[in-house]
Amino acid sequence: MAVLFIFIDGLGLGPDDPGINPLAAAPTRWFRLAGALPAPGTDGRIVVATDATLGVPGLPQSATGQTALLTGKNAPFLAGRHINGYCTRRLAELLEAHSLFGRLKGVGRRVAFANAYTPRFFRDKVRLRFPSVTTVAQRKAGMTLRTLEDLARGEALYQEFTNHLLRAQGYDVPVLTPAAAGARLAALSARQEFTMFEFFQTDLCGHAQDFPRALRLLEDLDLFLTAVLEGTDLARDLVVVASDHGNLEDLSRRTHTTNPVPTMVWGAGAEAFAGRIRTIADLAPAVLAHLGVPPGGALANPRQND
Repeated sequence: MAVLFIFIDGLGLGPDDPGINPLAAAPTRWFRLAGALPAPGTDGRIVVATDATLGVPGLPQSATGQTALLTGKNAPFLAGRHINGYCTRRLAELLEAHSLFGRLKGVGRRVAFANAYTPRFFRDKVRLRFPSVTTVAQRKAGMTLRTLEDLARGEALYQEFTNHLLRAQGYDVPVLTPAAAGARLAALSARQEFTMFEFFQTDLCGHAQDFPRALRLLEDLDLFLTAVLEGTDLARDLVVVASDHGNLEDLSRRTHTTNPVPTMVWGAGAEAFAGRIRTIADLAPAVLAHLGVPPGGALANPRQND
């Protein structure tokens, strides 16, 4: 039994208006998410409209939203506000004490973050000084960041899973089709008990208000996700797609939105898992419950187990 968590940044549930909402216009199977949600189980999935505001005034932001997803804690409330971009000291403390990576590794579960980091990342003093939430969560759990060497061996994916951006940066890596990338992620996940993959081009595209690119991204994500599902034993494993805040669903504006985000679930135990989800802070407890791990279990970092 395993959980594959595909995190898609900036994907909300917006108006059924194809003039401003790519999710109302995209010719896709899984990402045509506007208007009424599909009835549970009609296409093999359950979709839950999920609150991303967590009762805190202002627009939801990435750093606190992702911390909430990974810890089950109301990060914007505990931090005093929605925090954009990078991980703060307070958020790092929450991740060290409560992250899914640390909880699962602490009880001996096999855990993977599928994204590969470039050599440029490790040389970039600014990036190292202002890391993302997912980077901090891995480090706090004692995980080794995956590299392009892992990608070359088929053991990782770049955040833009076709590798076109890597090649544009001068890296000699093969181009992958979305379907090939999805098949790779499914194979990687099959060897773990919890795997996370992060895709954030959607959020960048929303801020740029680039409608044609948004349609292309959704079409690629659709092919990618279809291959993931085809390569996953859904009689045994669970696939979850979730986001941290809205953005791409309303390209009439450059900012995030207060719209709910979709949590989509397929596979073994999907109904029970979906029934636990109301806000983005419910995802981590739902994963732990699904995998039979007590929410107050041991942590990977022994300093936190005292």
